[in-house]
Amino acid sequence: MDADAGSGEPGGGRDAGAGVAAEVFADGGHPEWYRDAVVYSLDVKTFRDGDGDGWGDFRGLIDRLDYLEELGVDCLWIRPFYPSPLRDNGYDVADYRDVDDRLGSLDDFDALVDELDARGMRLIVDLVLNHTSTDHEWFRRAREDPESKYHDYYLWTSHVDRAYNTSNIFPEFEDGVWSYDEVADKHYFHQFYHHQPDLNVANPDVQEELFSVAEFWLERGVDGFRIDAAHPMILPKGHDAHRMDDPQWIFRELKRRCRAANDEAVLLAEADDEPDRLDFYFADGDGFDALFNFVGNSHVTYGVGVGNTWPLYRMFEQIPDAEPDGHVWWANFLRNHDEWNLLKLPHEALEHAREEFRQGGDGRDSWIFGRGHRLRLADLYDGDHDRIAMAHSLLLSLPGTPIVNSGDEIGMHADLDLPERQAVRTPMRWDDSEPNAGFSTADPRDLVIPVDGTGWPGVFQADAASQRGEPGSLFERVADAVDARKRCPEIARGDCSIVHVDPDDVWAHRFDHDGRVLFAVHNLASESREVVAGFDVDPADAERVLGDADYRVADGGVAVSLDGCGYLWLRGERRTR
Repeated sequence: MDADAGSGEPGGGRDAGAGVAAEVFADGGHPEWYRDAVVYSLDVKTFRDGDGDGWGDFRGLIDRLDYLEELGVDCLWIRPFYPSPLRDNGYDVADYRDVDDRLGSLDDFDALVDELDARGMRLIVDLVLNHTSTDHEWFRRAREDPESKYHDYYLWTSHVDRAYNTSNIFPEFEDGVWSYDEVADKHYFHQFYHHQPDLNVANPDVQEELFSVAEFWLERGVDGFRIDAAHPMILPKGHDAHRMDDPQWIFRELKRRCRAANDEAVLLAEADDEPDRLDFYFADGDGFDALFNFVGNSHVTYGVGVGNTWPLYRMFEQIPDAEPDGHVWWANFLRNHDEWNLLKLPHEALEHAREEFRQGGDGRDSWIFGRGHRLRLADLYDGDHDRIAMAHSLLLSLPGTPIVNSGDEIGMHADLDLPERQAVRTPMRWDDSEPNAGFSTADPRDLVIPVDGTGWPGVFQADAASQRGEPGSLFERVADAVDARKRCPEIARGDCSIVHVDPDDVWAHRFDHDGRVLFAVHNLASESREVVAGFDVDPADAERVLGDADYRVADGGVAVSLDGCGYLWLRGERRTR
């Protein structure tokens, strides 16, 4: 391949080309808004404390919206903020229609919606439909009066020895799926913790309650929901292992009701089901708009961690293709607020990952629930900001909607001194020069979760203040990748194809859309690599979108020189001759 003028200047700052997406979308073919969004996931109670009581709150979140705008995200997904005893991080809901007073009020929630609207940002909230807390009024009334309608909101048995049994989702902490209630003098069914009784979602009264809850929040201005535990919702439940005759119906009807309230409402499903069952949740376009990509999470994060591309090839073999004009779409993520679940990896890789990424010591093992590590991305990648930045570039270039987990954009670590999943849910570190790293002015003993400490000695804890505006910092590199994604409508609208290159620790893929090509290449190795690939773009038309790798375009191809953990996005008009 002949050298040509292609090493070129970078494609400008974060505002360069910002109008490209809007111009393309003006043709009326804009996909649903969520397909073009970059989502940021956060927990209000650990993001920023606005009143000094040790708990993050809505006022504190509003105070940090400038930070999120600077990062470039345009949609927030906030985890449960409802009244709760917080035995399971708020996923044990005690009231679906209110705000936990430690986080603020409904007025504060409304203020957040107004602030987001003013900035052109969207809001998705968690909706937990599979179970409630034992503190919920429905359960209190159910256990007190077996003749009330609320008794049938849950699943009971008086003969637990003859009742259906299955494995509990938290096998290290629960003996099974039945627990005895002294008031009701019966056992109730729960797939999660014993303080989270499953709802009888086959009951029409329960269904109507849940639909009404969704409508309540849509009327307050939310743009959609992450539906927690969508898979357990439709599994066999109760004494007779009952399930709905048409399990898809509840998803279809939920979407119908949500779209009637807001014609742009989006439903994202936490459906960690087997790959050959995933298409079920889309219901041919009448069900969920997108599924959280657990197959992708295990495979991509593992592949980047071990420096090999075979897990990425396997991911694309395992899941249905995301379709720009079809009903299949993925919500992609590298890590979330739970353990890193490895069950979708093949057995040998799972066993390797179990030992390869194990951290801690002195009894603080990171392995939990028999399925994953309670570690953040920085722990999995040994604090290597180059690898973390490359992983985010890869995430943001994949077909689907990317989700950035709060704290990963600055390289926060887990704290294995904390129990269970709290290790990966520590408060956001804003400024190490301030008390509690800028999260709160409260006494450290009053914090919702401790902010200091790493769980093991010698690990550097990052903060936002030292990285914002600092060229080459992890925050700035992630922000650049977010901006690149927003300037590349080809990812949401184009046809994706894998580009096979040598060596096997370099991954390349491309999107073709409306006569344009977007080519992305990522070096998973720590050492430099040279790759050659087809690239049917005229040299003078090749535009660097992201990354600082050298490249040469000529004769229908491109040669790229990548540093360790290097990456490059190129695009241009496809040649017609």
